Amino acid sequence: MEAFEEAGVNFIFSNLGSDHPTIIESLAKAEVLDLPMPEIILCPHESVALSAAQGYTQVTGKPQAVFVHLDVGTQNLGGAVHNVFRARIPVLIFAGDTPYTVEGELQGSRNTPINFLQDIFDQRSIVRPYVKWEYELRTGQNVKQLLYRALQIAQSDPKGPVYLMGAREVLEEEISPADIPYNGWSPIEPTALSNTDVKQLAEDLVNANNPIIITSYLGRNHEAVAELIKLSDKLGIPVLEVNRSYVNFPSDHPLHLGFVPDAFVKDADLILVLDCDVPWIPSKISPADNSKIYYVDIDPLKEKIPVWYTPSEKFLRVDSLVALQQINAQISEADIDKNKKDERYGRIHQIHKSQRLEWKQKETLTDKVITPEWLTACLNEVIDEDTIVLNETITNDLAVFQHLPRSKPGTLFTSGATSLGWHGGAAIGAKLAKPDKTVVALTGDGTYLFSVPASVHWIAQKYNTPFLTIIYDNQGWNATKQNVLRLHPNGVANQINRFWVNFDSPSDLAGIAAAAGGAYARTVKEPDELKEALLEGLNAVSEGRCAVIDVRIKPISQK
Repeated sequence: MEAFEEAGVNFIFSNLGSDHPTIIESLAKAEVLDLPMPEIILCPHESVALSAAQGYTQVTGKPQAVFVHLDVGTQNLGGAVHNVFRARIPVLIFAGDTPYTVEGELQGSRNTPINFLQDIFDQRSIVRPYVKWEYELRTGQNVKQLLYRALQIAQSDPKGPVYLMGAREVLEEEISPADIPYNGWSPIEPTALSNTDVKQLAEDLVNANNPIIITSYLGRNHEAVAELIKLSDKLGIPVLEVNRSYVNFPSDHPLHLGFVPDAFVKDADLILVLDCDVPWIPSKISPADNSKIYYVDIDPLKEKIPVWYTPSEKFLRVDSLVALQQINAQISEADIDKNKKDERYGRIHQIHKSQRLEWKQKETLTDKVITPEWLTACLNEVIDEDTIVLNETITNDLAVFQHLPRSKPGTLFTSGATSLGWHGGAAIGAKLAKPDKTVVALTGDGTYLFSVPASVHWIAQKYNTPFLTIIYDNQGWNATKQNVLRLHPNGVANQINRFWVNFDSPSDLAGIAAAAGGAYARTVKEPDELKEALLEGLNAVSEGRCAVIDVRIKPISQK
């Protein structure tokens, strides 16, 4: 507990069990002695705990801790482990291990039947493919060193989760206080481009006729956004946010070209990929044969993705902020063809305006059916630029990105990965990180259920972290249907409209939150009720109460 406090861990998101008596006793002692300790956030479900830690870290950049119970608690983290791993979120997960003595040989020895049933051969293997580092405490003598090492590894690029476990006998061990300063355990310093690479990349950017920049998660570092704007403005290079995880580039900037790369990749003579896992889908589009591609990323080879390749001029393992600072410094005195730059700037700005006009035309009601575009446009009217938006709408992601423009870094987040249910816990973490900000979570109905809403709203009420949830309720799993149609567009499933993805009897989804956490709950079926409901929800949040607005949009199908 001292190690976590000294390392700057503010919260421990916990689902405690039979492996944690010593920790609970230590926390009680600390409370009696008025010692500073991280705040314990009790979480009735482990996946919500890890999602909350992820949300907090995404907003602040500071790693937090998650405590779970042995093998069963580790398994109950579920897909949230995938999310923190793929999104490169530093978080320390701690689990107990089954006591290894049976007859009372040591303090902490087995004393209930579950101590036998939870004894497995390799508990760490449950998460091994999804963590940067995993280990077990074998003595109490070096607990601080191991915690510091775990956090050091988690925060060193490419960042990610770490997993530590310890048996009850080790946790019960009596030790002398360890005075070990944390300041000697800083993460690895950011890497930079070589002088040769800076010169070559800058020269190619200056000389390119039709360059583009593609990014997904550069905006995790707010300073990098300003440097990207500087580069884009200086050379008139457009930016595409593909699989957007953060605000990487202002949506209203004249050189922002949207979120779909297909129409631009094939015509580009230079593509600068900055912090992006999948810049385009090779089975759908390919760059021109003569296009130069530079891959600048803290993880440019995606070494944890078994099958991955994007042939490029160079793969440069470097921190994006540092790289952009170097490039901007290099081109500051470059001889830039002003006519070419101005022509390109004007041409891209026209495409930008045409895009926005086309998007705007979708923000209309037809047949009094609430569309994702219209719902998002209504939300855009009632929130401000400082509102923190968490987007997990999946098949409606594009509608959210296009009709809810975000330009301030730190005001939009996604899970950065593919396991569903992140938004609920993440909203709790975001609100803990920024209690003065309004937090809005956007989700589909299927994803809302994945988030374990009863647990989410119990936590939110207990720890005073109110936020607004808006459900884009199409009464089914649209992602599954769309995947069928991609592979079998003229198949039998499409002909008979039978996909086995429908929620034929829609539940009172908002009511779950009301029952579990006293949330303001409302279901909206008519367009003329929508704005009022959104405003009522925001008002409830401002008064310290969660709100869930279940908005019924067009069902994905009837079977």
